[in-house]
Amino acid sequence: MNKHTTKGDNIMEKKDIKKVVLAYSGGLDTSIIIPWLKENYNNCEVIAVSANVGQADELEGLEEKAIKTGASKLYIEDLTDEFVDEYVVPTMMAGAKYEEYLLGTSFARPVIAKRIVEIAKKEGADAICHGCTGKGNDQVRFELTIKAFAPDMPIIAPWREWSIKSREEEIDYAEAHNVPLKINRETNYSKDKNLWHLSHEGLDLEDAGNEPLYEKEGFLEMGVSPLQAPDKPTYITLDFEKGRPVAFNGKKMSAKEIILALNEVGGKNGIGLLDIVENRLVGMKCRGVYETPGGEILYAAHSYLETLCLDKYTAHKKQELSVCFAELVYNGQWFTPLREALSAFVDKTQENVTGTVKLKLYKGNIIKAGAWSDYSLYSEEIATFGEDHVYNQADATGFINLFGLPIKVQAQVNEKNNKK
Repeated sequence: MNKHTTKGDNIMEKKDIKKVVLAYSGGLDTSIIIPWLKENYNNCEVIAVSANVGQADELEGLEEKAIKTGASKLYIEDLTDEFVDEYVVPTMMAGAKYEEYLLGTSFARPVIAKRIVEIAKKEGADAICHGCTGKGNDQVRFELTIKAFAPDMPIIAPWREWSIKSREEEIDYAEAHNVPLKINRETNYSKDKNLWHLSHEGLDLEDAGNEPLYEKEGFLEMGVSPLQAPDKPTYITLDFEKGRPVAFNGKKMSAKEIILALNEVGGKNGIGLLDIVENRLVGMKCRGVYETPGGEILYAAHSYLETLCLDKYTAHKKQELSVCFAELVYNGQWFTPLREALSAFVDKTQENVTGTVKLKLYKGNIIKAGAWSDYSLYSEEIATFGEDHVYNQADATGFINLFGLPIKVQAQVNEKNNKK
């Protein structure tokens, strides 16, 4: 196949692609893509870009590996603060979950792809390449972001071109081309890691009847199984200002620092494990096991505080729209007018979401232990079951008569017609 992809309305020939920017993680897929690109695209120059979104331990030795396998250079971009402040926290404030999934991979892709486009333009690249499988969601997330910032940029997706059909064949290719790997055929889970989460897919998890090996040494990386967590609970406090986390256990921190601290304490207490069969954007169901210790705590604390600070109608509408927000994030539609409009709505709802939440963490459970806010709409004086001098219970009679009037009228009409 000599022709590759469209650039505007024109077909771009493979021979015209001289310089490619590759989204590079150093994992199995992207490790073999460097030599594959050089073999299949006229020995083109490959510039690798690795985005640090919190997987710092995976970046060690990456430059040497990338250059050894054929890249001309490697960019390592620290996107952690941008990732947290502009993607993670706004999604958390929206209360967005996709079928329970806290969107750890989903909202990392736009920030990575945006930076890759910036580097591709700076380097004068002819194309951008990614290692996403043709069966997955990430190909969509990467490419929609590329289209948003470089609408005419050709995109190379090897999984949609090459003859390799499985991760086992990828390992064969790597061994044949002397590409060093950190995995073997027995530990060949498909994983995605950042400071928010770690996902596990493949191998024994592909059988929905298999229980995840939570207690097996080395399976979990961000924490322990609830069975292995301490027998004593851990209490924590979180402070929020306008919906954003600002302090952990009374200490002011950045949102990134808070998430990292929550990952540590949550992981130790077996928090944040999720085993789901989710509905992928590309039509199939897929099973994933996720570790999101800090994220689950943050969502729980924020939601708890909102029960005090939001009025009923705003809370219900926000909950309804959170499903739409989550679908946009999951589907890679971050850079769209609708997502921006929903974020504007969320920001408005958060104006009074300020206060402190106390939680008890125990063997995988997050237990509410108190919440306080100067903007709380909860009034103990009104809600009490004891004697009060604020709420006139006799007022309920008129309210119920008016609220129930449609039901009463409908019943009268039904009764009248049934007598005919």
